[in-house]
Amino acid sequence: MKRVKRFTSVLLICCMVLMSLAGCAGKAGGDEPASAEVKEDINLSEIEKIIEEAETMSMEELAQKAIEESKGKTFYGVGNSSRGKTAVPLFIDYLKTIDPSYTLEYEWQQPKNNKIFDQLSADSLKGKGTFAMTLIQDGNQIESKMVQTGILKTFIPQEWAKANGTTADEYKGYLPLQTLNKVFMFNNTGSAIYKNCWDFVNKDVHALYMDIDSEVVGKNFLYMLTQDNYAAWLKEAYDALDSGKQAYFKPVIDEMAKDAEDLGLGENGKYALAWIKLWVESYNEQTDDGPICNTLVTKSATDQCGLLVYSKLRSVEESASVSKNNITVAAYQDDYKGIGGYGYCHYLFVTNNSPLPWTACALIAYMTCTKDGFSAWGKDMGGYSSNPEVATATESAYNHSKGGYENGVNVYDCKNDRGYNWWTTTGELVLEDPEYCSSVSFTVGSWIELLTKYSAGSDKK
Repeated sequence: MKRVKRFTSVLLICCMVLMSLAGCAGKAGGDEPASAEVKEDINLSEIEKIIEEAETMSMEELAQKAIEESKGKTFYGVGNSSRGKTAVPLFIDYLKTIDPSYTLEYEWQQPKNNKIFDQLSADSLKGKGTFAMTLIQDGNQIESKMVQTGILKTFIPQEWAKANGTTADEYKGYLPLQTLNKVFMFNNTGSAIYKNCWDFVNKDVHALYMDIDSEVVGKNFLYMLTQDNYAAWLKEAYDALDSGKQAYFKPVIDEMAKDAEDLGLGENGKYALAWIKLWVESYNEQTDDGPICNTLVTKSATDQCGLLVYSKLRSVEESASVSKNNITVAAYQDDYKGIGGYGYCHYLFVTNNSPLPWTACALIAYMTCTKDGFSAWGKDMGGYSSNPEVATATESAYNHSKGGYENGVNVYDCKNDRGYNWWTTTGELVLEDPEYCSSVSFTVGSWIELLTKYSAGSDKK
């Protein structure tokens, strides 16, 4: 989108120069200067033209456009998060403050088993699609299947860009609604020690984890570990291990040196590949993060560990055998070393054949630029708005940093969310980069595929 805009600007300048020269030639010959209109760039789709205009508008102006476009109609959205169906009625209520007579029927779908890409691809074949917009995860597939193919278009709200110190034209990348984190946790009722990220791939440890073929963002996490800065984090964590543990991991690291070179990775690539190899060959495959959380908080799960969505702790109900105090967030330990987990985004897009593009843009702006619009996600810990102003307002409203307090007493420390800034610095959260994931999905991805085939036939738990 932004590349098209730059091309348009250059084209306009060239046209102006040519018109000027033509005018001079006409005057020299005694003729009247030719008049000409600069036409719109024919390379832009109708949706892209709407997005360009929408990016110059305020929230209120977009709301008025949405009312004019969709009053009395039906809005269809699709997303990886079911909470879209909670956000849409809040958006409708907002529009009713402008026009009390406004009505909108809506339906929000959440395809299972990573079928959202197939659903959007099929819908893109229609002249006018069913889905107006989407909330979607997995940067790798978004880049290769949705953006490069032109199925999804990025809209950057004016207020969001301003809050992030940029403009819609200057901003590069997709529009994230939020960053979610999957973090290392362990059951603390036994004697097992998890003070280093390498402890989760130590001998006889089988961390609970969603299978990387059923939730592909988990595979993106492994891709990201090979990026230079995250590979360096793994090297630093290895250096912090005692000599006994270093001796256990060193043969695998040395074995990976040649593969790292063949894959074109940096100087610490062998540490990343070693950790990935040990993880893929040992983790205990699970179907969902909910059951992982429910397992780890029980007394009977002594010494077990996992990598799971942090916000799952919100739904744990206390009982004689279940407690949030049975679980420790690894990175919250003062002497913990290495990566604390993985961060990935929910991105917002307008479909390129959207039946209600103005309404889609207005809803996206509402979700990303207002506390109420983000509240469907912001009410729980572990989800961080990409808009710093909304993030601040959300924390003020819900006080997640003291989520484990009751009557002023710190009862469940694991629920005291340290926040996005802490997680991305001290907590060493590995952040998904869609372009990097896409760039290594064939090389590193093929290497991981070989590991998974091997581990499937092994004694992996």
